[in-house]
Amino acid sequence: MASSASHRSALNRRGTFRFFWRGLLGVVLFLALGGAQLHAQTNSGSLNLNIGLNGLEKPGDVDSAIKVLAVMTLLTLAPSIILLMTCFTRIVIVLSFVRSALSVQGTPSNQIIIGLSLFLTFFIMSPVWQRMDHEALTPYRAGAITGQEALDRAAVPIRGFMLKQTRPKDVELFVAMAKIAPTPADQLPLSIVIPSFIISELRTAFQMGFLLFMPFILIDLIVATVLMSMGMMMMPPMTISLPLKILLFVLVDGWHLIVSSIVKSFGT
Repeated sequence: MASSASHRSALNRRGTFRFFWRGLLGVVLFLALGGAQLHAQTNSGSLNLNIGLNGLEKPGDVDSAIKVLAVMTLLTLAPSIILLMTCFTRIVIVLSFVRSALSVQGTPSNQIIIGLSLFLTFFIMSPVWQRMDHEALTPYRAGAITGQEALDRAAVPIRGFMLKQTRPKDVELFVAMAKIAPTPADQLPLSIVIPSFIISELRTAFQMGFLLFMPFILIDLIVATVLMSMGMMMMPPMTISLPLKILLFVLVDGWHLIVSSIVKSFGT
């Protein structure tokens, strides 16, 4: 009895997550198709805009309005969710560790770190997005496949990317907690793949951050030891170590090495 209840609970969770994932991919399709239709209407000279419930006389019209409202509501959550499903998490954490290791808390600013992380994300994820456009969006715009088929095809590239970066141990953790039967990796539900991918990304980012801290910690220890041996205990070691850290970082071309290591860590 308890096993059947847990099975129903797992099915409900998978159904809810599947609905949410379809809605998220639906936002992408909605934006792509909406832009094309808006361009076509603008060129033809007929562009109608109606905000409100006026003219919604048929049940189908009301249903369409509710769907549009749901899509617009999902747009508020889509950016953060999409970022968690890409390489953005690892990149922004590693760049934040670089700033902390250098002990320059305000340089570079948060806007620069987030902007660089976004552009690196676009660069790394471009093959995945191109595949989604080729296999799902383009056939859907041409009318060759249905919306459901487009959603299923669009999920394949992003699932493959996440599974490639996810540790099997993390996948097994959520499979065990969800109490689902052994399933091939390419058929795992996204409710298992996404959280597994996120915790794997966090672990990888912290590992890279630890390696980044090591040379700068050595500089701090050397400077503190030298100052103490000279009897200059009142002088803050940061006054000497900070310019030495920046000098070392510049001499080894630090930003080039870090960006190259981040991109290569994704197998690009």
